[in-house]
Amino acid sequence: MSDSSFQNHMTHAETDSDPLETAEWRASLRSLAASAGPRRVREILDMLVAEASGPGIGWQPARGTPYVNTISPDQQPPFPGDLAIEERLASLMRWNALAMVARANKAYGELGGHIASYASAADLFEVGYNHFFRGGDPGDGDLVFFQPHSAPGVYARAFLEGRLDEHDLAHYRQEITAKRDGTRGLSSYPHPWLMPEFWQFPTGSMGLGPISSIYHARFMRYLEHRNLLDTSRRRVWGVFGDGEMDEPESMSALTLAARERLDNLIWVVNCNLQRLDGPVRGNGRIIDELEALFSGAGWRVIKLVWGSDWDRLFAQDVHGALARAFSRTVDGQFQTFAAKDGRYNREHFFGQDPQLAQLVQGLTDEQIDRLKRGGHDIAKIHAAYDAAVHTQGQPTVILAQTKKGYGMGAAGQGRMTTHQQKKLERDDLIAFRDRFALPLSDEQAAGLEFFRPEADSAEIRYLHARREALGGPMPKRASAAPSLAVPSRNQYASFATQADGKEMSTTMAFVRMLTSLLKDPQLGPRIVPIVADEARTFGMANLFKQVGIYAFSGQTYEPEDIGSVLSYREATDGQILEEGISEAGAISSWTAAATSYSVHGQAMLPFYIYYSMFGFQRIGDLIWAAADQRARGFLLGATAGRTTLGGEGLQHQDGSSLLQASTVPNCRAYDPCFASEFAVILDHGMRQMLERQEDVFYYVTLMNENYAQPSLPDDVEEDIVKGLYRFATHALGSSKAQVRLVGSGTILREVLAAAQLLADDWGVPSEVWSATSFSELARDARDCERWNRLHPTEPRRISHVAGCLHGTDPVVAASDYVRAWPQLVSSYVRAPFVALGTDGFGRSDTRSALRRFFEVDRHHIVLAALSALREQGRVDAALCAQAIVRYGIEVDTPASWYA
Repeated sequence: MSDSSFQNHMTHAETDSDPLETAEWRASLRSLAASAGPRRVREILDMLVAEASGPGIGWQPARGTPYVNTISPDQQPPFPGDLAIEERLASLMRWNALAMVARANKAYGELGGHIASYASAADLFEVGYNHFFRGGDPGDGDLVFFQPHSAPGVYARAFLEGRLDEHDLAHYRQEITAKRDGTRGLSSYPHPWLMPEFWQFPTGSMGLGPISSIYHARFMRYLEHRNLLDTSRRRVWGVFGDGEMDEPESMSALTLAARERLDNLIWVVNCNLQRLDGPVRGNGRIIDELEALFSGAGWRVIKLVWGSDWDRLFAQDVHGALARAFSRTVDGQFQTFAAKDGRYNREHFFGQDPQLAQLVQGLTDEQIDRLKRGGHDIAKIHAAYDAAVHTQGQPTVILAQTKKGYGMGAAGQGRMTTHQQKKLERDDLIAFRDRFALPLSDEQAAGLEFFRPEADSAEIRYLHARREALGGPMPKRASAAPSLAVPSRNQYASFATQADGKEMSTTMAFVRMLTSLLKDPQLGPRIVPIVADEARTFGMANLFKQVGIYAFSGQTYEPEDIGSVLSYREATDGQILEEGISEAGAISSWTAAATSYSVHGQAMLPFYIYYSMFGFQRIGDLIWAAADQRARGFLLGATAGRTTLGGEGLQHQDGSSLLQASTVPNCRAYDPCFASEFAVILDHGMRQMLERQEDVFYYVTLMNENYAQPSLPDDVEEDIVKGLYRFATHALGSSKAQVRLVGSGTILREVLAAAQLLADDWGVPSEVWSATSFSELARDARDCERWNRLHPTEPRRISHVAGCLHGTDPVVAASDYVRAWPQLVSSYVRAPFVALGTDGFGRSDTRSALRRFFEVDRHHIVLAALSALREQGRVDAALCAQAIVRYGIEVDTPASWYA
């Protein structure tokens, strides 16, 4: 219930118009429960709710439930483990995690790290490790998304398991230094790129772990329903923070999880009631808010608020004083209670009501101080987890109340500054040792010594036995899956490599290639086509009937267009993932498929096609996380470029995605003009990822503009992959004033037209080069530059771009992207280099008008070439002036980046 509705309920007797009748109703309900059981009570209540919510009465139930545990003591199963040993293990994890962070900051003072988050979540993790998180080989174990600020605790457990040693812990957040010292460094947060045998999922950017976990759980069902992998025994667990739930990505897919009935998904939200700077909901209660959100979205909500010590108090509280007190206590006050000692809590919480004071009359101040919140009680946590794993038909969220900085006492428990707490004084460390009864001397505690019991100790034997029973250690990442054979290019792309002038767009060419690849008996079933509700836009409607759209429930309706050739078809074994209008959802599905080789031991090949503007600009953080996770697949930026999508205008016209893609180290970004170029890039990418199992992914732009497609020239495949090849020449050798024109993507066609104008109108010969990837050229050039700098006595290496564009003839490079895209290579070319691009906001108009506005059309390319020759003294300035007049170029308009 909400604060107000619950308070109204608690004081109902004061406002009841007929208390006697109310008492009779209550007695009847109790009698029904006693005679017929809870199930019959629920049936009657459901019937009454249906009656009361009709238009005649218009009643609506209050939202929420009392601020108590969902699992009552009588519903709680017996705890199956050794409670004392598990509590000791949790204490050891807390200490080693604290020591790791504090030592790093004591030694270097600037490395950062977090103590308080794991201190609050340690028991939540330990119960999972000891009883629920299943390990095993890819395709067998559970998937666990770890709260990133708790990474030190995960390292601390790996240390006790023997997977990490003291040298590793001593190099926390010192990854470069560690390599020099001959050991491994531990990354700040979960980063598979940096620790590829340890971490599975990057969660360090808040909100990305939650949405990713949902789509991974759904992808597991996709694999199962398509008969590719049995995932029925596996679950996805996510341990997240309550402050993290403010991120829109955390909440954006909740209804999908419920709609798809993902009962293989369990979230544990660590409600320590505090964000980075203060309370999450200081003037309210985050657990109440999250309960309303999740239950409204269709999740099962399990509230884990109070520990076992409170059971006796609740049993004695016949007047409901505790429930009333909780209903009027907000999180900011709960945080204060967490930061204060038992005496303060006796006076200010229990002292607010004589009935409350009576409940703790027999408890000492220390006993009051030790009253646990639910997320610190191992038996209560186990009961909540057990209920979650037995939930059917819906995802589950456990809202576990904890204290941030639990056990840190005056040094940090529940304090506003606790998230930034990285150092503790001697007395604080000794107090922490005493609080958790750690077997350390004063000097060992003050010296922040790591502690691991002997291998034959009861704790270590228990720890290993529990993990062995659950399938092995975690987190653990596999890096390889059986390779997939790629069919020959001629089988799916001969129409493009032998186009002979046929008109088509590169988007059309891609869809045709994809259609053929889907028919390949080996590769076809592993392809995952993904769209964000734009399949018809990209000409993919023919795939609806061919492979179907994945829907766990199949198609329970008759589509309006059922009689058409391209009718809409959903199916349980459908292959297309159509995610609705959610680029964040689509890229999360893409990531799940692109990392399937590691997570599930099944190599998949995802193709996510989308409006290019809504990729790196809109969901760049999710793409970066996919890169960290070593994703393999294709991202396809359709309707690419600033001028190819004429009518849509500013917010749809993309001029920057390729530049953003170039900043992702393992992303290979290409901007092909012709279908034959795309065919070469597609073939190369598939072989790199599926046969050679390289940890790379590809971003390739696609155009919706139809134009004549040339056949693939001879012997250019290698240069297409490198990023640059000579496409044509115009009257070379007929003049001293000659230029090199470089075109990227659709603007290559303007470059070709400009080359013809230079020859016909001005007698200037030229070479035309197709730049399929300025970023690949820049990477290669940087490699050569670095090698030459580090090996001064060795023969110099020449980059591909420098070898192609050698000499002093001016280079004019034009693209449909910002100038910074071709300028990636400008410093590696010795000749004068002029970059033309589409800097500025987009406009709605025709392609020709847009290209003229951004000064990337053929006439501006000609003028740029003549101006470059003028700078070298090879032509007169008058020639440039004549070109301006001849082509009607406006000279007094503002530049596009100002307009």
